[in-house]
Amino acid sequence: MPDLEVRRLGRTEMKPKALGLGCGHLGYPERPDEEAVATVREAIERGINFVDTSPYYGVSEYRVGLALAGGWRGKVYLQTKVGSHPRFLRDFSKDATTWSMENSFKQLQTDYVDSVLIHGPRYDIEAPLGECLDVPVDWKAHGRIGHIGIGVRQPEFHQRAIETGEIDLVLSYLDYTLLSQSAAGTTIPMALKNDVGIFLGSPLGGSMLAGQEPELQGSDELDLDQDEPLPPAVVGSTFDPTVIPRAHRIWAWCNERNLNIRDLAMQFVINAPVEGNGIVLSGPANLQEFDEVYASATTEVPEAVWQDFEAEFRVRV
Repeated sequence: MPDLEVRRLGRTEMKPKALGLGCGHLGYPERPDEEAVATVREAIERGINFVDTSPYYGVSEYRVGLALAGGWRGKVYLQTKVGSHPRFLRDFSKDATTWSMENSFKQLQTDYVDSVLIHGPRYDIEAPLGECLDVPVDWKAHGRIGHIGIGVRQPEFHQRAIETGEIDLVLSYLDYTLLSQSAAGTTIPMALKNDVGIFLGSPLGGSMLAGQEPELQGSDELDLDQDEPLPPAVVGSTFDPTVIPRAHRIWAWCNERNLNIRDLAMQFVINAPVEGNGIVLSGPANLQEFDEVYASATTEVPEAVWQDFEAEFRVRV
């Protein structure tokens, strides 16, 4: 079983392992704090040294703060986000951004965060790149944060953010998986050209490549009208009827051959064409899911399997 290699994150010169811990699913309020703390600490014990969270993820920041207390903080790069706290959701004003960042530091029990991403602008990028960007730029100048990034789907938003000269990191998600590789022609080369670090999120396609049979989730869970278009954040996800047939075909193909679909999914994204300049962020909900993802990220898929998979789906590492 190969170890996870150390990667680079662009000009930040952060040196994380190829797999980072996304803590979105660790923030469910109905689950015990101890479960999340155990998951974060076990990941660190296994060598994971990049932890990503957000005020949007329930009580995730609070639990990450608990997990990193008592000397664990110095073992990892820590990243959180602005623009998505439920109290000021998609409010990119100076006051909202400042309040959100101060609150995040309080929840995380830290006085320094390695990176902060502007999180989830849906349809407009100019407002987030105004007052909202000014705040982390100031905090970076004063040594309170290390680096600044953008976490959003649209590659044109990545491009515009990079053009400011202030963005060190870009987070893309659902766009480099066995289901879609659009980032390979957009965000990835753009980031490499500008020496910007890359995060590839949702490697399991929002659970469609995790092992269970892919199912379409209803638009009522997103509080959308049936005829309303999907917001960019969930295009290509379990809420998108256009992607379910391909996900189901891959799931069935793997089952017929007694293959672990998660192994193929994780190995595919771990081997994305980032030229050693980016990492994968996967978000387990508990320790068992972390163990499964870590095993798949460190289990090589035989060449013969990839040859057969390519013949069927025209995709391979």
